[in-house]
Amino acid sequence: MDAADALNEIAYWLERGRAATFKVQAFRKAADIISRMDPGEVEARARDGRLKSMKGIGDRTYQVIRQAVDGAVPDYLEDLRQRNAGPLAEGAGGELHAALRGDLHSHSDWSDGGSPISLMAGTARLLGHEYLALTDHSPNLKIANGLSAERLTEQLGVVAAMNSDAPHAAGTANGKAFRLLTGIEVDILETGELDQEPELLDRLDIVVASVHSKLRSDRATMTERMLKGIRDPHTNVLGHCTGRLVEGSRGTRPPSEFDARRVFEACAEHNVAVEINSRPERQDPPDELIRLALDAGCLFSIDSDAHAPGQLDFLQYGAERATLNNVPAERIVTTWPLAKLLDWSSGS
Repeated sequence: MDAADALNEIAYWLERGRAATFKVQAFRKAADIISRMDPGEVEARARDGRLKSMKGIGDRTYQVIRQAVDGAVPDYLEDLRQRNAGPLAEGAGGELHAALRGDLHSHSDWSDGGSPISLMAGTARLLGHEYLALTDHSPNLKIANGLSAERLTEQLGVVAAMNSDAPHAAGTANGKAFRLLTGIEVDILETGELDQEPELLDRLDIVVASVHSKLRSDRATMTERMLKGIRDPHTNVLGHCTGRLVEGSRGTRPPSEFDARRVFEACAEHNVAVEINSRPERQDPPDELIRLALDAGCLFSIDSDAHAPGQLDFLQYGAERATLNNVPAERIVTTWPLAKLLDWSSGS
């Protein structure tokens, strides 16, 4: 098999299994190195051992490359396939997960994701998604390398080119057409305004609006901030609404305080979907708020919030939580076909 493909697939399985970032990046980096080399040179250097002396190629990645060059499935990859082939969420949610057609929240290396747009889109396509929204961060989130208006404009051109290049980004997988959607995860600023130029937001397929700062604001302040963001006609999805963290390397963080009933009633009124964020460390909204949003008449969007290709499969976790809270599939916009989704997101 192709050595770079083998390395990237190993990284995918490690990401899916929530391995340490440094371990994943060792395989991604090695894949990038050899993908830039002539295949004949990779083969020659692998066979005579010179590849081991190259910066960025370690003992384990060399072994993978050497076995792939010999035409074998590398032992490490085969082991990962066998150990991780089962579903991530082994309880409820399998039927709903199968009904999901896409994902409206993902990040690339243009902001704080770890992989190029092409790899994120290609993995989504291989997973059977019909669409994936690329929603890198907005300028206010400097720690995440948020996109300025200029960089977002440039990214729109990249996405358009990829969608026109069917073998690499669009095309089909498992008999399904695929489209990479333009989008953004835009900060709801302290004023309640969205952190990007309205003219640019007009051009996007999907706008996920999230609060990332001053998460400990008082209940009244946070409520008014969120309500203003929800009422902005550009907003399609309210992202990880409480901002909580329940586990993981970043530690834990309590949920923000806001009037959830008013916020969800506004979402229902303005046709904004409440995100069920599938990241294990978020599990956001909490179960009681999912049920409150359901009672308020809200739509939902089950999203991965993936920052790496292997995390795109986190949708299984979101599907399980939606199922356990009795959210009907028809109320989940990511079960909708693309045409219906785009009619909704454009306000048609």
